[in-house]
Amino acid sequence: MKTLILFFVLYSIQFSHDLQAQDYSRFTGTIEKLQGLSRITDQQERFLQTEKFWQTLIEEKSIPLVQEDSVAFFYRGNANSVSWLGDFNGWGYDKKFNNKGVRIPQTDIWLLKTSFPKDGRFDYKILVNGSDWVIDFFNPNQQWSGVGGGSPNSELRMPFWKPESVAVQKEGVPKGALTWDILFVSKTLGYQMTYNVYLPFGYSPSKEYPVIYVTDGYEYLHERLGNMATVLDNLIHENKIQPIVAVFLDHREPVNRANNRRMQELAMNPKYLDFFENEFIAHIESKYSVSKDPKQRAVLGTAMGGLTSAYFAFSKPGVFGMAGIQSPAFKFKPEIYTVCDNPEAPPVKVYLTTGVFYDAEIESRKMKQILEKNFCTFQYSESNQGHSWGNFRDTIDDILVYFFPPK
Repeated sequence: MKTLILFFVLYSIQFSHDLQAQDYSRFTGTIEKLQGLSRITDQQERFLQTEKFWQTLIEEKSIPLVQEDSVAFFYRGNANSVSWLGDFNGWGYDKKFNNKGVRIPQTDIWLLKTSFPKDGRFDYKILVNGSDWVIDFFNPNQQWSGVGGGSPNSELRMPFWKPESVAVQKEGVPKGALTWDILFVSKTLGYQMTYNVYLPFGYSPSKEYPVIYVTDGYEYLHERLGNMATVLDNLIHENKIQPIVAVFLDHREPVNRANNRRMQELAMNPKYLDFFENEFIAHIESKYSVSKDPKQRAVLGTAMGGLTSAYFAFSKPGVFGMAGIQSPAFKFKPEIYTVCDNPEAPPVKVYLTTGVFYDAEIESRKMKQILEKNFCTFQYSESNQGHSWGNFRDTIDDILVYFFPPK
């Protein structure tokens, strides 16, 4: 009993210390000032103080205001309703999440208070009057999303989340050679397609390089999305990975870029797998000095591309020895679990990642159990993010380092 009492005393002391260690003074002080505006009776003075309060938020870059795990979203303008939608509530899917802003009486400022994990990062937008989607104009942080570059979302950065420096172009880092829009006519698919190729700085035809095939290649290369060429340049320069060749598949029809074939090509399509196995890989190997060893050949993709990575690697372990699987769309094709539940011939390496805010966490955890059961060689990671390129970009370097460590 004494031991039990001592435990609770020590726990209470630690819990109290943890609470005291968190400083919410700026957050609570700002909210108190905002709410105090409505109590100013003189209309002109209230207007002046509201202007002053808003300018202070802008100057201090406090829109939104983040301290510890607490967040205050602000919007200013005449409106009947204001709400916030983003990764944190499944873009409105989670009806239990209170995303409705409250207008501060006698002002045109709207407020939403909430809390998130301290290392979270989320895309979001503001919905005004139930129909007008706008970015958070005074938040300088943005993340682009969507096929082909899409458009910007505002980005909420919690205090413990930091952007990956490896995705930022650094001075003095030599660039690899990137060739865009190489046209290839596929007999297997019966149509034209394009791809892009990254060759590492100092590439020599006399050397043999590991190779990674990347689905949704246009987005992985887009500087506002994956920015993967910069990631490769930095990792190779810092000797965190060995020099590799990367092939980026573009699923958009060459003569009509608005027609994206990804939903057909990446939906566990046996013809697309046949195209890779019996046509495209041989084509790449005839043009570039890449290894023919499956253990040196990887496939990488996100969402539907993540589904395809798993499908390729587990259907043909003698073709792809490594599978990078980011936020996979396994629920689109649940038969993938049967395909991957194959202990006799697992791929050499798997790296599986997901966010935990309305991303692919449920499906990824199920796949993780299959990988564990079958003693696969794999890495698994979760992050407090949603289904966004901000999330995907964060783990590109981890996957590459795991697959291609320096010799």
